[in-house]
Amino acid sequence: MPKKLKIYIPGIKFPSISLTGNYCSLNCAHCGKHYLERMRKPTRKELVDYCLGLEREGYTGCLLSGGMDSRLKVPLDRYADELREIKRRTNLKLNAHVGFIDESDLEWVRYVDVVSLDFVGDDDVIRRVYRIDKTVKDYLKILDLLTETGVRVAPHITIGLDFGRISWEFRAIDLLVEYPIDVLVLDVLIPTKGTEMENVPKPSVEESLKVVRYARERFDGELSIGCMRPPGRWRLDFDRGAVLAGIDRLTNPPRKVIEWAKTVREVEIIYECCVM
Repeated sequence: MPKKLKIYIPGIKFPSISLTGNYCSLNCAHCGKHYLERMRKPTRKELVDYCLGLEREGYTGCLLSGGMDSRLKVPLDRYADELREIKRRTNLKLNAHVGFIDESDLEWVRYVDVVSLDFVGDDDVIRRVYRIDKTVKDYLKILDLLTETGVRVAPHITIGLDFGRISWEFRAIDLLVEYPIDVLVLDVLIPTKGTEMENVPKPSVEESLKVVRYARERFDGELSIGCMRPPGRWRLDFDRGAVLAGIDRLTNPPRKVIEWAKTVREVEIIYECCVM
């Protein structure tokens, strides 16, 4: 009997917050700051009250994100006092996007419930897409630091991140299964208008599903399809294939997929980020 499928719909009760407004020091080929535009943007002074308001209105938590500063961090360390207050005064669950954190961040990171870490398993891809002087070793260092100190971390792999090509993803999965992680998130590149990748062909559904099946074979924890993947017909076909491949979690599927999934597996709908 297949396991229960958890369907996550974060938009309703789990908003995304950018702590840097529309600012990011990077201009990555796949994003070009585009994804910051849709996030909510309370200022630092407003943040605690904003979160108290979220809880009053029935929200269950939020994603703390934003652009990277010159240190290649989302500057959550500057919000340590606010994070502590939010945790003290609310029951909100906090998911944090962090960037390249180090030992000095362990002080605040304990106030969040889970860290979402974008993971790239190839030095050339890091250089081509992010244009930063970092390597796979730097990403593994973050994983070592967080897992050794007992912080829950959910690595995210973006299938097709290398300008639509798929290759390094399999090695990334091999590296990640060595870590004590309970959720692995797979996203898929969306060639986004106004970015350098806007005319890149979408990774094919079949090639993308090969990565999903490989991850399912290698990874014992919960496998999640994250919120970033192409919309429309592509998503319909991919989501069905992913459910049949045995994923545990699926974010924002089309209604048709939800109705169909109920005929093949038991389904639970959760209004949170898929890593919670």
